[in-house]
Amino acid sequence: IQDSQTMSTNELAGVIVPTTTPFDTRGDINFSAIGEQIDWLVECGVHGIAVGGSTGEGHSLASDEYAQLIETAVSSTNGRFPVIAGIITDSTRESVRRGQLIKDMGVAALQVTPVHYLFKPDDDATVEHFRILTEETGMPVIIYNVVPWSYLNPDLLCRVMTEVPGVIGVKQSAGDVKLFADLMIKITPGQLVFSACDALLYPCYSLGAHGSIAAILTAAPKASVDLWDAVRQGDHEQALDLHQRLLVLWNAMLGDDLPAATKVAQAAQGIASGQPRMPMKPPSTQRQSDIRSALTGLGLTLVQ
Repeated sequence: IQDSQTMSTNELAGVIVPTTTPFDTRGDINFSAIGEQIDWLVECGVHGIAVGGSTGEGHSLASDEYAQLIETAVSSTNGRFPVIAGIITDSTRESVRRGQLIKDMGVAALQVTPVHYLFKPDDDATVEHFRILTEETGMPVIIYNVVPWSYLNPDLLCRVMTEVPGVIGVKQSAGDVKLFADLMIKITPGQLVFSACDALLYPCYSLGAHGSIAAILTAAPKASVDLWDAVRQGDHEQALDLHQRLLVLWNAMLGDDLPAATKVAQAAQGIASGQPRMPMKPPSTQRQSDIRSALTGLGLTLVQ
């Protein structure tokens, strides 16, 4: 692992926002809008970004546009905070290929979903998948533990991190605080756990999470940073208040069209988040209204 990547990896903590990918009405990426989103996130005080993940509709990206997206994000960030590159594929070969495409672009780590299309690899195959990925890319990897039928339990996650030194951490999703708590007591020093339990960031932080990578951060980055700061400062009255108001937003956003709902929240704040990529469609008028109302409840001034 290159020294510059190692330095950035050591900075991975706190509110790491999964950026949206701005598509135009034809479904092409509007690369010129990416810098605007990143500048906004810098102003909100976030601690890093993850590009090309679920919120970024990374599952829909061709390899060439994926590489250009990562390159544009790193350039736009200009060293202001670390960039994590998401990889959502269904073979070791393609995961390696994507990692090799972007390994020299200056990203801090890869965020990688386990292979998940219908057939679940066994534990040994999962360990080998991540071993080959880290060895052939030379990149640190964060496991994105999110797919229900290919979900890695805490023991397997810890086994991968122990047996594959290049796997530095886990992005733990699914909203189960018991699983999150189990993982936190099983990890060893130096292993990172980021919460993707959007509705439960407050308890996850209290349990010792090293930070978060979750769509709610993308929709309300400033309030999310304030929540992280409140917990770290022991201000639990403020943290509970922010948790409750962010939960109203999350309940309005939650659905099978989460990337589209996240874009609605960004657009309401004047960010050119673009359209979701087909076949995903924008949320209903009612849900868009609910999202705007929840953002107002966070004290945000919205554009018309």
